[in-house]
Amino acid sequence: MTGPINVIGAGLAGCEAAWQAACYGISVRLYEMKPEKYTPAHKYSGFAELVCSNSLKAARLESAAGLLKYEMELLGSLIVPCAKENSVEAGGALAVDREKFSDAVTEKIKSHPLIEVVPGEVTSLPEGVTIIATGPLTSGAMAEVIKGLCGEGLSFYDAAAPIVTYESLDKEKVFYASRYGRGDADYVNCPMNKEEYLAFYEALISAEKVQLKDFETHPFSVYEGCMPIEELARRGIDTMRFGPMKPVGIDDPRTGRRPYAVVQLRRENREGTLFNLVGFQTNLKFGEQKRVFSMIPGLENAEFMRYGVMHRNTFINSPELLNSDFSMREHPEVYFAGQMTGVEGYMESAASGIIAGAAAARKLLGLPPIELPKDTMTGALSAYISDPYNSGKFQPMGANMGILPDIGVRIKDKKEKYGVYAERAVDSLKKELERIGYEYNR
Repeated sequence: MTGPINVIGAGLAGCEAAWQAACYGISVRLYEMKPEKYTPAHKYSGFAELVCSNSLKAARLESAAGLLKYEMELLGSLIVPCAKENSVEAGGALAVDREKFSDAVTEKIKSHPLIEVVPGEVTSLPEGVTIIATGPLTSGAMAEVIKGLCGEGLSFYDAAAPIVTYESLDKEKVFYASRYGRGDADYVNCPMNKEEYLAFYEALISAEKVQLKDFETHPFSVYEGCMPIEELARRGIDTMRFGPMKPVGIDDPRTGRRPYAVVQLRRENREGTLFNLVGFQTNLKFGEQKRVFSMIPGLENAEFMRYGVMHRNTFINSPELLNSDFSMREHPEVYFAGQMTGVEGYMESAASGIIAGAAAARKLLGLPPIELPKDTMTGALSAYISDPYNSGKFQPMGANMGILPDIGVRIKDKKEKYGVYAERAVDSLKKELERIGYEYNR
């Protein structure tokens, strides 16, 4: 026995991190400010509280969410079994009874002999190995501690544009070019004529928006430079044509003429499998984004791997700060876990806690690290948040098949293709765990 390892925050990520370390025989101090103090979003006294939806997304293995949960179970997850034991009917998704789920996780944590729960708000960094899992609504004092560790690499709003797969673009309608021909032709351009633009404009300004929660300060007043595309459109019919959709300096090689408007797509990852819609940060509902943005020429059948969001979400510039095991490069005894790292979603946050908790424990015990293969969902997420290539334009990312390496074979049927991805991922993870002698599914 050694330690203790400090874990700050008893949300999904913090509970997974504490559980992992304790299962290695290391004592853990789990700090949680509830019930002494609540964030504006939290109401229940139990751990791993779900503050938004009670759905943990798809359960089937041939989906990104299902694959992630399967991998988490192989890695000894606490959260996934508790969710299954307290599930409610939700079709093909895994949804839970919020309070029963929270109670189950709380009971497991509090009954573990190596986990000491320390109540109260943390206002300074504890001594020793520490995993920070305080979530997107981190309290003011702890936010200052994090800012001291991360410098300018701390954001308070998630303002992100939709991301689509390159494979799903209609290559007959789009073309590569850079404005004025400067540099390499790195942008995918979706040209619009006047009729297409006006139809898109009308659909955009009439689309339904997400209603922000009471605790969210409206980001539009903070980020004029991150104006939602629908708000920009409402300023005038041609405003977008002088902003992110300006056609100046771009000629369509098929016509030799400048389009009336252009939507540009920029590479999102090193592999070029994902592209984001430049300047299209938005607060539209997800279904509306699919409907309206599919009107863009070339995106009629686009596969959206992430929809645009604009909401309160404290996160760090992980590619600049973190290693793939979620430890800090400059402060190797400090780990981050959860949504603050830029993994987006309940299960993604929990998975990061598993990785950080296991990594910290194995390092203390002198055990070889788990080298998560990049063709696994957990490995792809940890690679995404730690790849310096993403540091200048980092935005949070959830589990999706687009971040996995291409399988090298074209399979038209999506379910069949994703099944191949899942089979490869499971096989890769099992081989890695066997390599290091890890008894998975403990």
